[in-house]
Amino acid sequence: MKPRITTLFAAALLAGRVVAGTQVTPSPPPPSDPQPLLSFAGGKVVFDVEERIRWEMLDNMYDFNSGKNATTDGNFVQQRLRIGMMLKPTDWLKIYAQAQDSREFFGGRPEYPGLSGAEGNDAFNLRQAYIEISDYAKCPWGLKLGRQELTFGDERLVGTFDWNNIGRTFDAAKLSFKKPGFTLDVFSGTPVVVTAKNFDQSDLFNGDEQNRGLVFSGIYASLTDLTFGSADFYTFMVDEARGNTSNAQGGLAAAVNAGSGSLKAHSDFATIGTRVKGDPKKLNGWEFSGEFAYQVGDLRGLSLNAFAGTFGLGYNFDAPWKPRIYAEYNYASGDGNSGDRKIGTFQNLFPTNHPFYGIMDLFSWQNLQNTMLSFKVTPVKDVTMQVDYNAFWLANTNDTWYRANGLTAVRPLNNAARGAGNYCGSEVDFIVKWKVNRFLSMQGGCSRFFAGDYLKSTGFSSDANFAYVQATIKF
Repeated sequence: MKPRITTLFAAALLAGRVVAGTQVTPSPPPPSDPQPLLSFAGGKVVFDVEERIRWEMLDNMYDFNSGKNATTDGNFVQQRLRIGMMLKPTDWLKIYAQAQDSREFFGGRPEYPGLSGAEGNDAFNLRQAYIEISDYAKCPWGLKLGRQELTFGDERLVGTFDWNNIGRTFDAAKLSFKKPGFTLDVFSGTPVVVTAKNFDQSDLFNGDEQNRGLVFSGIYASLTDLTFGSADFYTFMVDEARGNTSNAQGGLAAAVNAGSGSLKAHSDFATIGTRVKGDPKKLNGWEFSGEFAYQVGDLRGLSLNAFAGTFGLGYNFDAPWKPRIYAEYNYASGDGNSGDRKIGTFQNLFPTNHPFYGIMDLFSWQNLQNTMLSFKVTPVKDVTMQVDYNAFWLANTNDTWYRANGLTAVRPLNNAARGAGNYCGSEVDFIVKWKVNRFLSMQGGCSRFFAGDYLKSTGFSSDANFAYVQATIKF
């Protein structure tokens, strides 16, 4: 009789019936994503549309000179329209194409992307176009071929650069393996280079008109169901036939200070790293994040040996407004000697830097020391308010201060810069985000950068200001 009683007891529990006078209710299923608005033929044809418009005010962010109204100062409006179509004739085949139209209005900056800090114009162009063969419910393997986004981890090294009005994609092949708790991606591709008034070609096929020939490959593995959260392990490889100084869509710093380096020389180096992330849902409100990467190889005729790391710790309070406090330290090596035919500048690869080192985008993850303290609350549902404080130092004053694109130097590297103090300054950011409804989200923010000793020792040192308001409609 005991086996039968045990079976009936288990069946009663699973059915959610009354057992021993206690009502046992099954957990509700997780909410499913809403169906796409523009879905036809039973989901076999789906359209998506995104329209984003952003107003920005920039003041002294490039020259730190309040006595001059430069072309990089003023009010600017950026508009970005994306239209995509997905065909899914069967469960294992997906065909996707996405067009994008990006434009900048007012302000008087050049139309060419990246010139004088301009977002620039890239009229109706092809952003994505790929074929994906996968059905992970039946087979753990999948393949994606064509123009696509590549994102890994927090996007500190590889991401879509979505804050930018144009963003970033690759012409690539990606082979994926997915099982519960584990994913593996193996890929190889080349970045798509934005060319004003022309079709955007990928780098390998003369996309920058200078035949840079950059091939980017890698392996990225993720363990996503650990007791504390997740852990990632990766190797990224860059092979660049020759360099140029004009491509903001992902280039190599190549040591602005390295006089012995050559833009015509071949680059071939690897980035080996790991990333861990603690989930506050598993750690009673605590969270942490750490990423460590080492680079070795050749960079434009120089021997590359560089390192970067980040570590953050935070706590999420179980209280009204859901307060969250988070502190972080970031480090990336710089070069200490421009004449030794070696380079110690960490290469930031193809990152999305905007969320990490201050929203004014004055820094990248190279030649950097940075401490950050963040406080965020949710006063009402779907509204968050956040205040961040950042302090910045150069890791080495024999190297330059690199902006968020990893290519542009804030100041020329000369004797004054080498003899300056390494404290660049501090930045305070205030950000508000509001998800109005399923289709509309809005955000805005303002920032002030307080100039430090490095700027005061090397030239103009006025404080800088930034503000923005952004609206995104997506369906």
